[in-house]
Amino acid sequence: MGILNVTPDSFADGGMHVDPGAAESAAMEMEACGADIIDVGGESTRPGSDPVGQDEELARVLPVLQRLSRSVRIPISVDTTKAAVAERALDLGAAIVNDISGLRYDSALADVAGRYGAALVLMHTRGRPRDMYREANYASVANEVRDELRTSMDRALAAGVPRDAILLDPGLGFAKRAEHSFAALAALPALSDLGRPLVVGPSRKSFLTAAIGERAVQDRDVATAASVSAAVLLGAHIVRVHAVAMMIDAVRVADAIRHQC
Repeated sequence: MGILNVTPDSFADGGMHVDPGAAESAAMEMEACGADIIDVGGESTRPGSDPVGQDEELARVLPVLQRLSRSVRIPISVDTTKAAVAERALDLGAAIVNDISGLRYDSALADVAGRYGAALVLMHTRGRPRDMYREANYASVANEVRDELRTSMDRALAAGVPRDAILLDPGLGFAKRAEHSFAALAALPALSDLGRPLVVGPSRKSFLTAAIGERAVQDRDVATAASVSAAVLLGAHIVRVHAVAMMIDAVRVADAIRHQC
């Protein structure tokens, strides 16, 4: 899953793809490099970020989605927590809704996904991005993330989303300090007990610097590749990344090893 942030303030590539033409070119390049999904987001959810209004988010993502509906062949995902944004994106041909809140912010999102027959990614987090680290308290990361993802899944099912349309994401870096993110990554086998495909997004995140030392965001791709490989070996089905070409190589090697296990 290639990340396409169309925001001015994302931590890894803020401002690079605000122009719809630049965003379209980036998506086409990711597809050419082998991406299977393009994930378009119009609101930064980095720790400490402030929320973006619905109208602003729509103004950012709709022109890009209009272009991508004509220029790429792979499925498009919309990274949003708002039902109204998801609905407009699905009208323009998006096939997946990627909700970082796990239905905690806008429960109507599940109704929209169910009505459109869209796939729904439910991520684990606590609180809002501006204060999520206040919620980073765990007795058992594996058990608590699993149980809270199960709650999100139950909400989706109750809203009519088919079980086979749901994917789960442990939310590396969200309401988790570095040690919690590493523990959540290591907990992928336990999360597989929920019986749904797992999406993992370690790309360029700050928790990696706990292992490698402080690095500029763009200098974290080797560490990202290591975490992507670990995710695949531990059972991830989809990895969400910035540097698509490099990570495809990491995935292919890890997948070849996994098939020998």
